[in-house]
Amino acid sequence: MTSGQGENQPGGQYGPPQGWNAPPSPPAHGQEYPGYAPAPSAPTGYGAPQAMERPMTVRAGLGAFIASIVLNVVAQVITLLNWQTIVHWSFANAGIEPGADTDAALQTAEAGARIGIVAAFVFIGVYGLFVWFAWSGRNWARIVLWVLGGLGIASGLAGLALGSPLPFLSALGVFQLLFLITAVVLLALKPSNEWYRFRGWQRATGQG
Repeated sequence: MTSGQGENQPGGQYGPPQGWNAPPSPPAHGQEYPGYAPAPSAPTGYGAPQAMERPMTVRAGLGAFIASIVLNVVAQVITLLNWQTIVHWSFANAGIEPGADTDAALQTAEAGARIGIVAAFVFIGVYGLFVWFAWSGRNWARIVLWVLGGLGIASGLAGLALGSPLPFLSALGVFQLLFLITAVVLLALKPSNEWYRFRGWQRATGQG
C-alpha cells in the first residue's frame, strides 16, 4: 500500500508539511540586520584620545585674545584722534623739542607712525585669523597665539614703563596686558591640551 501525504518518509525521516516556508536564518557574526544602520563608533585603539567638547579653558582663553584685539583697535583709534598730542609728547620725552630745526625729523616720525598704525591694523586682522583657526582646533594656531601673546606681553610691559600722554591709553594697556596673560595661561592648561590632541586625532583619522 502506498504511503499517504504527510506519512513517514523512507528512512524514518519527516519532511516539512506542504506549503511551509522555513524562517530566514539569523545574520552571521559581524553582519547587521537589514534596516538598521550601524551605531557610531567611539574612539578606540591604541593612542585614541577621549572624546570631548571644547572646554571652557579654550573658550575663555580665545575670548581673552579677542578682548585684547578689541582693546588694541580702540587704542589705535584713540591714537589717530590725538595724533599731534602723542607725537609732541614723544618728541618731548626723547629730549627733542619740535621747532624749525626739527621739522624734517618730525615729519619723518609722523610718516613712520602712520605706517606703523596701518601695519597694526593689518596685524590685528591676521591675529583674528589665528584665533579662528585655534577655535577650530588647530594646534599650530594655538602655538602661534602663544608666540604673539608673549610678544604682546613684552611690548605691553615696555609701553607701561614708558607711559603715555593719555591716561585712558595707559588704562587700555593694562587691561590688554591682563587679557593676554590670561589667554596664554588658559590655552596652556591640561583641558586645552587634551582637546587640541583630540581634534588633531579626529583630523588624522578623517573624522573632523
